[in-house]
Parts: sequence; structure tokens; C-alpha cells
Amino acid sequence: MTAVLPPPEFSHVVPLSDIGSRIVHHSLAASESERAALARRFGLLSLDALGGEIDLASDDSGIIARGTITASLSQACVISGAAVPASIDEPFEVRFVAETDYEPDAEIELDANDCDVMFHDGRGVDLGELVAQTLGLAIDPYPRSPDAEAVLEKAGVKDEAEVGPFAALAALRKDSA
Repeated sequence: MTAVLPPPEFSHVVPLSDIGSRIVHHSLAASESERAALARRFGLLSLDALGGEIDLASDDSGIIARGTITASLSQACVISGAAVPASIDEPFEVRFVAETDYEPDAEIELDANDCDVMFHDGRGVDLGELVAQTLGLAIDPYPRSPDAEAVLEKAGVKDEAEVGPFAALAALRKDSA
């Protein structure tokens, strides 16, 4: 039994029949409701803007998407919970592969020049989901507000220099002086 996935919050499907060897440019901008749904998906306080500029073409290796996403968002500080605004301007290069061509047990050698891979269903590629997933990877996993260190200090949390292995040596050095 296959799991039924909910529809993507931000979807822009380009039919495979519309993709040729000539590069075609696509500009995407998420609506307010799409941004609100993506903010919930990624645990953001807000997602004020999200867009993508994508060049799409096929070649011998498959369907290649190259471009940039831009976003304006706000996250909760991992220390204080305060809002941490952020701007994202992230380039990407993705190869779309048919789900039917995927072999989960196949061993694949990748190098630094290989692009990321996403799957398509054989009918089209979802550029909106490409933008959403690129956003998810670009978001800071541990955002800190400017007052984070002061909040930690006030709570009595010591920094690594005070409790790490060298802190014990420094204490011994002070005692022998």
C-alpha cells in the first residue's frame, strides 16, 4: 500500500511535453496563502516573500533546472524565541529523474560537481516544489537573535570555553600560579 501524500503547498507543474532542448525561463512567486502554508511546513514565524527564477531544459542526462530562489522570512531564535529576520538568495542546479528509473538499492557515486536530484511522475516537473525544497535546505537550522548570548548568560549557561576540556587545564594553571 502506498502512502497518499498531501498536495504541495506551492505547485507549478510544467508538463514534460513542454520541455525541450532549448532553455525556457520560468519566474515563480508564491501567493500569500502558499507562503503561509510553507511557513507552517518549515516552522517559520513568517514567510513574507518567496520566488524563483528557473531555466529549464532537457539534455542527454535528463531534465535540468538551474536558477535562484529568493525569500524574506522570519524564524524563532533557538535560544530566546525572538524573531530573527533573514533574506535568502540561493542558487541551485537540480536534475529531475523519473520515479520509475529510481533504484533504491543502487550504489551511486557522486562528486562535488553533481547536482541534486528530484523525482517527477512521468507527466511533469513541479518547479514550485523545487523552490520549496530549495528554501527548506537554505533555512538556517539554528537561528540566533542578537541577544541570544545575553539570554544564555543570564540563565547561567556557560559557553564551551568555560566548560570544555581546556577549561579544566586553565583551572589547573590558575591553581598552580
